[in-house]
Formats: sequence, structure tokens, C-alpha cells
Amino acid sequence: MISSKACQRPAHNLWLHACGIFLCAIVALATLDVLAKDLVARHPAPLVNLVRYSIVLLMAFGLMHRRGTRWRLPAAYRRIVLWRGVMLGTVGLTFMQALNTMPLAEATAIYFLSPLIIVAISPWLLDEQVSTAQTVAVVAGFVGMLLIVRPGGALPLVGTVLMLLAAAAYAMLQILTRHLAGKVSMEQQFAWTALICTVMTVLSLPTADHLALPGARDLALMVAVGALSGIGQYLLIEAFQKVPASSLAPFNYFHLLLAVVFSVLVFGQRPDAVALLGISVIACAGLALSLPMFRAQWRAMLASREAAR
Repeated sequence: MISSKACQRPAHNLWLHACGIFLCAIVALATLDVLAKDLVARHPAPLVNLVRYSIVLLMAFGLMHRRGTRWRLPAAYRRIVLWRGVMLGTVGLTFMQALNTMPLAEATAIYFLSPLIIVAISPWLLDEQVSTAQTVAVVAGFVGMLLIVRPGGALPLVGTVLMLLAAAAYAMLQILTRHLAGKVSMEQQFAWTALICTVMTVLSLPTADHLALPGARDLALMVAVGALSGIGQYLLIEAFQKVPASSLAPFNYFHLLLAVVFSVLVFGQRPDAVALLGISVIACAGLALSLPMFRAQWRAMLASREAAR
């Protein structure tokens, strides 16, 4: 949903502004991943998620109050909103657990299979036709995943399965978000998702090996994870209110680049040559799907700029 205020700007300025907001969101979420990986090495993932989603829920309450948005959802879309929350909660639980056993770069690359999963299942769930080029991109992406995982030893099986579940859940999240576009306010989606994620995290606490109050430093880091999560999601909402999500899709792969850089600089985990090849294949496959939409947006921006002169 694009705001009326945003529509008053020239199209090219609006898109550039949205790109800046989107890139800020990616930096926030990539930084969140680094802090989360550091924290799950010392604390159970459910505990980290509990603090994270509690902070996001507080931010959601503040947003709903500030904008005077009602919590009551339209009856026709309640089930979809609830399932959307369950999908994001699944992403949080599985992604955090996987980070405990996997290098950040490889884990993030597997997570970025989600756009390819959407294409793979769209004929059944979205009744959309898939072109030959899209099919090739999907197959290439899964080949890239196999290069990273190398069944039989490169990465732990449990962590790999959890990250694949996270990617599948994120793909379903995006499909459900498409169904809600223009029908349920973004504030309601944000708030209900935060509430459901918090409930799911509380229910997952008994699975934690050991629960103990974190020290002041780690508690501050957990709060920072929650703040970055809320800020990142809010900035994504702001960007998508200004322009269609498809026109920003290629910038997602800046997140993957940051993951590789952070993995090397922060954790000293350098992907080997085969893993780097797999990461590159996944990125190229995803870009092959999104770049045509990006080029169309770029041409529209140039045309708008010319018309404004």
C-alpha cells in the first residue's frame, strides 16, 4: 500500500528515497544477525527470542497507539494474518537455532533460497505460470545450496534442515503478505505478528537446555537485537508503502554480501572456495529473478525524470 503523501513526490525521487530506507533496513537486519549469532553461543535461542520479540511487541503497541489503529482485524483476513505471524515466528525460532551451529555466511545464503522457493511453489499456491528462465534459476539456486551444504559433511545436518525450514517459512510469509496487500493495514500486520511471535517464543521456552538470567551486557545486546528487529521491520514497511516490493528486491542481496563480510571479520569464519561458489550461484539465481523488475523500475524512473524537466 503506497501512502497518499508519498504519491505527491516525483516518481524517481520517491523510488530513490525508498531505496535508501530499504538499505537502512537491510543494515539493521544484518547487524541483528551478527548480534544474535554471538548471543546464541552463550544463551538458549528461545531466551534471546523472548527478549527480542518482547521489545518488538512494545514497539508495536507504541505504533498502534500513535496512529490510533484498532487491533480488531477484518473477519475475512484474520486467519491469513494469524498464519503470517506463525510463519514469521517459525523463521525466528529456526533461524536462531541454526545460527548456533552454522557459519553466518553459509546460513544466510541458504535462507536466501526463499525467493526461489516462492517461484517453485507459485504454480500451486498462486496459480502463476513459471517461465523456463525462472525454472532454470530455481534449479541453479538449489544446486548452489548443495554446493554449500555438500551432503555428507560440510555443514551440520540439523542446522541445515532448520535453515531450510526458515527459508520455506519466509517464502510462505511473503506469499501471505501478498494476499494481505491493501486489505489489512501494515500497523495491524506488524502488531499481530509481534504478538504471535512472542507467544510462540514463550511456548518454546521448555525446549531450552538451560535458562538463566543474562548478565547486564548480554541483556543489553538482547534488547539491541529486539530494537534492530523492530526498526528493520518498520523500515521495510515504510519502503514498501512508497514503492512496490518487487522494485526493491535486488537490494536484498546486499544482506548476503554483508553476511559474508561479517562472517569473516567478526567470527573469523571464511567460506571455502566451494561454499563461495554456492553462495554466488544462489545470489545470481535470485538476481536473475529480480533484475528484470529492477530494470523496469529504473527505466520508469528515468522517464519520469525526463518528463519532469
